[in-house]
Amino acid sequence: MNAHNNDAERKRNAAASAIDIWENEGGAPGHDSVDHHYGRRIEADRSWTVYHVFTGIPARVGGNAMIGLSRSDATHGMLSLNHLNAERRKERNSLQSGGRFASCVAEARPW
Repeated sequence: MNAHNNDAERKRNAAASAIDIWENEGGAPGHDSVDHHYGRRIEADRSWTVYHVFTGIPARVGGNAMIGLSRSDATHGMLSLNHLNAERRKERNSLQSGGRFASCVAEARPW
């Protein structure tokens, strides 16, 4: 019975650890997860870092690395950078769509 309790405790600890990691990396991405390039993580000194999720390198804003932050500052920075990515993508997609549409219209003109 004690071995069963130990196994259950290990599973609970593993689940809690996985949730902590998931939360540190920004939680569940929305349907625009392609724009979520930044996550947050807690460091050994209990400060927070905003980092690029594909490289692990701390994000830089205005030439300053986003390290040594409070949890709320890291959350705000992460959400702001991901929102900026989403806006850039929307703008780029609308420009590309407009460019393709404009070229189709130009080809269809008889003059």
